[in-house]
Amino acid sequence: MRIEHYFDFGSPTSYLAWTQLPQLARDTGATLDWRPMLLGGVFKATGNASPANVPAKARWMDADLQRWARRYDVPFALNPHFPVNTLTLMRGAAGLQLRDPAAFERYLATIYRAMWVEARNLGDPAVLAAVLGAAGFDPDRYAALVGDAEVKARLIATTEEAVARGVFGAPTTFVGDEMFFGQDRLDFVRAALGGWPATAFSRGS
Repeated sequence: MRIEHYFDFGSPTSYLAWTQLPQLARDTGATLDWRPMLLGGVFKATGNASPANVPAKARWMDADLQRWARRYDVPFALNPHFPVNTLTLMRGAAGLQLRDPAAFERYLATIYRAMWVEARNLGDPAVLAAVLGAAGFDPDRYAALVGDAEVKARLIATTEEAVARGVFGAPTTFVGDEMFFGQDRLDFVRAALGGWPATAFSRGS
């Protein structure tokens, strides 16, 4: 069994999904396949847009994110710098998967926590370099990684793959050919993997 999870660090719901998916995979015995994509590219290809562009929806979503964080019992802070251009961050994810997979999950934790717990401005290169350095990443090597032509091509290919599979936003999770959009559909992911019924409430790890 395999969970394919398309994500972008700029999505707060992707962060919430990240807090839950590793435990869900352990519970069900599934392999978790992280699929970094560029959400801006998905929006452009599908005609979708961020909820932040609709003021009433943005206000509702801000409150709903807090509800889900409480349900999952995880830290969460609205980032005042949102939306952040995540091109460099997502190239970093694609690059580490390609060049240094042992460091990939540490990178996920570093970026997600900086973005949605510490509310750092990761669109600022100096802030990003400081965050990476504090987590043990070499900012100079990182700069070379995100500028690598093969890494850039990998992120483009994964984003195009996502769109071809019907993805229109983040996070999006697949179990086989069945697609689940949003972090609030993880019970259906669990059910598709043979876990508890999809009528159960989501639970934190």
